[in-house]
This record gives sequence, structure tokens and C-alpha cells, in this order.
Amino acid sequence: MIPIGDENPALRTPWVTYLILASMFAVWFFVQGAGFDAYALAASACNYGMVPGELTHLAEVGSGVPIGEGLACVVDREPINVITPFTSMFLHGGWGHLLGNALFFWVFGNNVEDSMGPFRFALFYVICGLAAAAAHVFVEPASILPTIGASGAISGIMGAYLVLYPRVRVRMLFIFIIFFRVFRIPAWIVLLYWFALQVLEGLPQLSPGPELTGGTAVWAHVGGFVAGVLLVKGFEDRSLVRRRSAMADARAVFARD
Repeated sequence: MIPIGDENPALRTPWVTYLILASMFAVWFFVQGAGFDAYALAASACNYGMVPGELTHLAEVGSGVPIGEGLACVVDREPINVITPFTSMFLHGGWGHLLGNALFFWVFGNNVEDSMGPFRFALFYVICGLAAAAAHVFVEPASILPTIGASGAISGIMGAYLVLYPRVRVRMLFIFIIFFRVFRIPAWIVLLYWFALQVLEGLPQLSPGPELTGGTAVWAHVGGFVAGVLLVKGFEDRSLVRRRSAMADARAVFARD
């Protein structure tokens, strides 16, 4: 099922949400070549993606992983590695990766921004992204595979949405072969179901064994989500929340009339 909207209109224009979305697409087109330039895509992932083993110094310098025909990402000790937990948030591995993240961010981000204000929301987004990166490094400290994508930060937004708007209905598109239908499901069911899937998918990575170097960074999703749940109350603007609550009550009265 895919979220396509919610029944929770924003009161103010979500400028930071627009800016972050625009930044994702700008980086995709102008830095990563929109997926049409294999070298640009590979170079961006290697140079600006987060490699846990580079941050922890547990990966041997010169070791590498193939990321394309005739291309490999090699472990180094360049100073830029320190900021890759941030730069990696704006990189994606393909159109599906980008559009999927953009959709989830749009559905859940505008309302969270509406309850925080632009500055707090921007800071909250970055902190959740860094928390997600830290969770991934903790689970796979020696990995030499670059980690890219905004999904860790967006997971934090989803965690915040769970706390702020658990009963709001989310429009979920269900697709089965040629069957399409939209269901309206309470946000707490959608988000807790998604979170449970991430945890279940990530449990095998906690088993003793060789360091993992592939697959989806699900513990980044888990870390970002938990950070969002824990931090949202410290970032919400109470005056904005009260205004939203008053508007919601007014809409309910008019709906009954």
C-alpha cells in the first residue's frame, strides 16, 4: 500500500517542505545526472554518500566495493567523510528511490512543519537524519557500502506524525495486479505497521556474523523514526498546535451541521 494523502489540511504554506523537496530533485538532476550518467551517479554516492567504515576507521583504506561497470567505491580518509551523514540525505540511487521518498515526505512532512514552524522543522529534519545515520553506523560499523537517501530523516517525520496526529486518516492506495482502491486508514495503524516491518526486516542484521555490506539500511529507518517520536514534543510550537486543534474542532462542527 502507498500513502497518497491525508485528511489533515495544513494551515500555512509548508515552505521548508517545498525547499527540501526541491533540494532533493536539484541534487538528483545537477549532481547525480538524473540517473542518466552512470559515472556521475557512482561518483556522487562514493564522494558524498556515508560509508560507515570510513567514519569509524574500521574499514581498511583502499578496500572497495563495485558500484557499476568498471567502477568501484574505495575507502579513504578524506576530510569530507565527516559531513557525509548530512550530504547523504540529499542523494538517491534511482528514480524510484527519489520519488518514493518524496511522496512519503510530502504526505507527512507538511503537517509536521505546520505544527513546528519552518526553522524548528528544518532543524528537526536534520537531527532525525543524523540520528538515522548514527543508528546505521552502530549496526554496521565496518560497512564499506555507501549509504544514501533521505529515508532516515523522513522516518523521523513519520515518527513525529504518529505522536502529533495518530487519529488522522491517511489515504492509502492499494494495488493488486489490475485492482486499485484507496482506503482511509488511521495514521497510527499505517505508521506502526510500517515501523514493525522495518524492525522485522532489520532483526537478522543483529545476528552475530560477518559485517553486512548490502541491502536497505533499515536500522537507519528505525533510528530516525524513534528519534522523531522522542524529540517531537521538544520541537513543536504549542501556539501552532493549539491553532490547528481549534481549526480541527471548527471543521468538525461544520461537518456535523
